[in-house]
Amino acid sequence: MDFKNLFSQTKSLVGLDIGSTSMKLAEIVSTSQGMTLNRFLQIPVPPGVIVEGVLHDPDALAGVIKELFRNSGCKGKGIVTSLSGNSVIIKKVTLAQMEEAELRELIHDEAGKYLPFDNMDDVNYDFQILGDNEFNPNQMEVIIVAAKKTDVNGYLDAFAAAGLQVMIMDVDSFALETMYEANYDFEENEIVVIVNIGASLTNINVIRGGMSVFTRDFTMAGNAVTEALQERFQVTAEEAERMKVEGTAGAQEIPGLENAILDAAEPICSEIERSVDYFRSTFGGEEIKHVFLSGGSSRIAGLSDLLSQRLNIGTQLINPLAKIGHNKKNIGEAELDGIKTIGAVAIGLGLRKIGDK
Repeated sequence: MDFKNLFSQTKSLVGLDIGSTSMKLAEIVSTSQGMTLNRFLQIPVPPGVIVEGVLHDPDALAGVIKELFRNSGCKGKGIVTSLSGNSVIIKKVTLAQMEEAELRELIHDEAGKYLPFDNMDDVNYDFQILGDNEFNPNQMEVIIVAAKKTDVNGYLDAFAAAGLQVMIMDVDSFALETMYEANYDFEENEIVVIVNIGASLTNINVIRGGMSVFTRDFTMAGNAVTEALQERFQVTAEEAERMKVEGTAGAQEIPGLENAILDAAEPICSEIERSVDYFRSTFGGEEIKHVFLSGGSSRIAGLSDLLSQRLNIGTQLINPLAKIGHNKKNIGEAELDGIKTIGAVAIGLGLRKIGDK
């Protein structure tokens, strides 16, 4: 979904996933062997620059972007990036059948019925028609995405200061959809859930037949587990990070660690379970085939098994490179596991092209 529908002759775009603690760059190129991850790079984002998806310091962000691109060797200046958390509103609505131009005008004129904005002139918005309503062929299902122009412009200004141009402003949840479509085979009505767990934000995207039908972001993620382990075992943040991933396998001498990790992860699991239950109740209890986990905090020890038990659905880490190759000159084999964990959103963004939906 494009907040800025800018058409350009740019040959390739670079995906940039901006999180509260790190920024990831993914450059994907088309080769004779198919889509290939040409470059991938990650750099820390200073605390306070982005909080719960909201940009607070555009100048500091511009500095991080400059450093990342200087280190990456990327030549392209066209960027695909995304919003999430409190910066963006996503709403699914049922409307009468109409053409896209008429629908855009309707959303602008009657936004108050669907979105928490008084004046749509202050908002960037887009929509996607999901298809006919299954109970009424005279109606259609539509997803509306909106963000305040002030929030969007903060990111655009930061990129401009770094000498780059944002060609597509996407949403984290839809970047996950793009990544999933490119890497997995699925049937027409097959339903999966992708849960992207970062440092301070968790994105949930329910996908049916390759298309998002339900999304939710909540501000509870891996940092909460790290902080709980720090307090419980009186260790540094770095040690707590290691403990939450390695669990008892990496720290046999620490009694109670496994239970402490699962106790700290319990609120995250509860929110995921609540979201899945809401989807099931709203969409008529349709069967969910699989749950995929992504994001830097998806490897919390025991999390996948715990979620599988609670949801009664098979749960595993997603592979954003299942059908995408990598440039062996730029990316070593040892780096791949880490990229698969943290790279899902960035790779989804890197797959975008001007003019697609």
